[in-house]
Amino acid sequence: MKETMPALETTTAAGGALIKIFGVPVLAGAAATALVFLFMWPKTLREAFLRLTSTIATSGIFGPFAVMAVHSWWPSLFDSAKAVTILYGGDPAMGVLFVAAPVMVAAGLPAWWLIGGVIRWLDRRRDKDIGEIVHDAVEVVKDARGAL
Repeated sequence: MKETMPALETTTAAGGALIKIFGVPVLAGAAATALVFLFMWPKTLREAFLRLTSTIATSGIFGPFAVMAVHSWWPSLFDSAKAVTILYGGDPAMGVLFVAAPVMVAAGLPAWWLIGGVIRWLDRRRDKDIGEIVHDAVEVVKDARGAL
């Protein structure tokens, strides 16, 4: 029997689907990181790596949930994006990506700020032992509660 290779269209479609599933969260996280690089630049390469990976991971984990929340709150936005994509001769799925990508970017932004803040807070306490760091953390929480 002669073996046949899968059709090029099938292979390309599967590759495109994988890029849509896995590529969008990574690209959204990278875009979020690029945006916040403008405002809070990391001081070391290690800090940059930690913040970059946490932003991409947060975008990939919480981004889909944020997209689902936006879809349940405003479904007509996704329908409009699909219609505009079809109007310009594109795939309707790309319309969903036009809405989902910015939402996923926004979902990754808090990680950049939080990780940066924690790293800088711990860096200021570099010479302290764990007990002193915990004491400082308790004082920060007390001050924050007092402000409310």
